[in-house]
Amino acid sequence: MDNIVEIFGSNVFNDSVMRERLPKDTYKALKSTMREGSTIDSSIADEVASAMKDWAIEKGATHFTHWFQPLTGITAEKHDSFIAPTDDDRIIMEFSGKELIKGEPDASSFPSGGLRATFEARGYTAWDPSSYAFVKDKTLCIPTAFCSYCGDALDKKTPLLRSMDAINKQALRIVKLFGYKDVKRVNTTVGPEQEYFLVDKKMYDLRPDLIFCGRTLIGTMPPKGQEMDDHYFGVIKPRVAAFMRDLDNELWKLGVLAKTEHNEVAPAQHELAPIFTTSNIAADHNQLTMELMKKTAERHGLVCLLHEKPFDGVNGSGKHNNWSLSTDTGINMLSPGKNPSENKLFLLTLSAVITAVDKHQDLLRISVATAGNDHRLGANEAPPAIISIFLGDELTDILESVEKGTHHDNAERVKMSIGSDIIPYIRKDNTDRNRTSPFAFTGNKFEFRMLGSASSISDTNVIMNTMIADVFSQFADRLEKAKDFDSEVTAIIRESIIKHKRIIFNGDGYSEDWQAEAEKRGLLNLPSTVDAVPRLSSEENIALFERHKVLSRAEITSRVDILLENYSKTVHIEALTMIDMMNRDVIPAITAYTDRLCKAVYDKKRISESIDSSVEKELISRLSAANTEIYHLTADLKMAVSKAEKIDDMTEKSRFYHDSVIRLMEDIRCYADSAESVVSKDCWPYPSYGDLLFKI
Repeated sequence: MDNIVEIFGSNVFNDSVMRERLPKDTYKALKSTMREGSTIDSSIADEVASAMKDWAIEKGATHFTHWFQPLTGITAEKHDSFIAPTDDDRIIMEFSGKELIKGEPDASSFPSGGLRATFEARGYTAWDPSSYAFVKDKTLCIPTAFCSYCGDALDKKTPLLRSMDAINKQALRIVKLFGYKDVKRVNTTVGPEQEYFLVDKKMYDLRPDLIFCGRTLIGTMPPKGQEMDDHYFGVIKPRVAAFMRDLDNELWKLGVLAKTEHNEVAPAQHELAPIFTTSNIAADHNQLTMELMKKTAERHGLVCLLHEKPFDGVNGSGKHNNWSLSTDTGINMLSPGKNPSENKLFLLTLSAVITAVDKHQDLLRISVATAGNDHRLGANEAPPAIISIFLGDELTDILESVEKGTHHDNAERVKMSIGSDIIPYIRKDNTDRNRTSPFAFTGNKFEFRMLGSASSISDTNVIMNTMIADVFSQFADRLEKAKDFDSEVTAIIRESIIKHKRIIFNGDGYSEDWQAEAEKRGLLNLPSTVDAVPRLSSEENIALFERHKVLSRAEITSRVDILLENYSKTVHIEALTMIDMMNRDVIPAITAYTDRLCKAVYDKKRISESIDSSVEKELISRLSAANTEIYHLTADLKMAVSKAEKIDDMTEKSRFYHDSVIRLMEDIRCYADSAESVVSKDCWPYPSYGDLLFKI
């Protein structure tokens, strides 16, 4: 491994590179744009482009690309070389400010939800100066926004940047009312923890379901799973450790603050967590992390699975979105401080979050709604689909005292003794961690734990930023008119608690009792993507996004169509894959093994009528019955898929896939798994769960 200090950010056109290579005035102007979110002065673009090109060529780059994040959920690139012809039939290397600022990829082939017709091809990419350019695979990558010819956002980055502006605008009003006049910007910061599985590539290549769907559609659990809890934080296997070291190296070169890595709960499952950074850069870095996980795994003869539920019966993978709010002067608005009950800025910010989460439960659920994540949520391995907030006892007590108008004594953080003199005392935090809570306060941030491992973090952070900005706006309107500022702050906090405390739950989110209690409280329970997504285009939600200029009505309705279409396409691909697996592999495998058993019965009978063949006959009966069911259910599944594809209305189509197609797939799986459990290993066509999970 290279020297970390030397390689960190070595492939990034970062602050130190800009300071060294740009004229002073150009550097100052660009830094002002990055720091304050102001519009870039196009007059400096040529100087920046020239410096970028020279630096990138020194790094071995021959091409440049506008690196963007369309509504596919992954990144996109169109590469152009730096070459330009000269009059003497030679070339020079060029890169202009115009090429830096604007690109023009074809917009017709990306999801648009009706914002663009197929024949309307023009789309634009626009440079995002707030995120550093970088060199990857000998290409200068310029982070950009992506929009249609009419300016509609066709990507994940544009709404995120808009939402960051929205919360900055409203949070600034709040902090300035508290007397922090020197604050120029308030930034949302995120640290996304990324879970993933690693499997051997040779075994992966033998599983059509993993290749086409990213998850296993059939498969029985091995004798040992995760019940011994011996994988979690266990010693990392050498092959995995080598992958992690290589991955760290690649991420550090790109300035990604990869910090923590460990084995997760399930066999073959692992986690990587970065240090916090601003939401926009965190989103860019997480996309790079997922891409590099896959590329790095291949070099080690492995495959990285980012699907939320690759294996039935073991924990799935999520992505924990650790969100906070900080000023450019270093004030964390969610830091309780030593005396949280007297920290009015913290309590007001906390109240804003509580209010926003309660008012917009549906939006938070929508932000994590995918076909893959539906398999994970509410399965006693991830938070339930019901939104609630965990605060811990101390903060709950403080809010209760505000509600009742009583005084709360700030308890000093307890020093804990482990019971051995040689072990130093440790300080107890003011909250425990609640892994069953979707939205938990964890010291100076909120951890939203419902995201799926394959998802972009942008969707969730757009929604969090916007809904909290809206509450800040309402609070600021009142405080700016208040005659007694302190009294009005207390009144707002108290009213927020009384009205929205139903969202606070510090207990076991996995329990059936909580589901009943949540229903009594009037909390939403949206168990599936098809239940949640249509609510995005409610008039209340459209008004929220339009009020803060984050998404227009057209952009919102387009995203409803895209989300439901993605859901339908995902299930469609899975269903076709299952049909193919059953017809080509599973049914023939069961038939072949049944034939072998029949031959065994015949051979025994030929030797002696007295030899017992009851076991073989019982297996023949069971497998024949299972094979018959698989055959007929597969035919039914094929008909159901055909019927689904004839439905034009996207809401109706996605509902049919959810209610009918998935149900048939579950029935087929039941019979296929039953057959796998008794068919000889040499007859079964696919590597088993035991092979995939335990043989790295």
